[in-house]
Amino acid sequence: MKTIKSRQDFEHVFSQGRRFNHPLIRMTICESVGEGDSGRVAFVGAKRLGCAVVRNRSKRVMREAARSCGFPVAGYDIILFATPKTRVSSPQEMDKALRSLMKRAGVAGEER
Repeated sequence: MKTIKSRQDFEHVFSQGRRFNHPLIRMTICESVGEGDSGRVAFVGAKRLGCAVVRNRSKRVMREAARSCGFPVAGYDIILFATPKTRVSSPQEMDKALRSLMKRAGVAGEER
């Protein structure tokens, strides 16, 4: 899974992207800069969520849900943010939340 790593790419997604919220997860999505890009994803767990163990568990749950939803989506850069409810959710609940956000954004991932 290709990930967004550079500060410049994060800033591009924040400035050009659309935001979608769900109680379990927040998503910012932007069309990729490169032509024919396979898409990239970033997983963010802010320090306000708690200690490193909590943040890492939240990112693991988001990563598992993203894999089952067919991420990365071709042609899009997506940043997924953990919320306080992410830490107590299961990968199945997160999968359902992520699919609803993708539907609202008008983006369809591959079914796996």
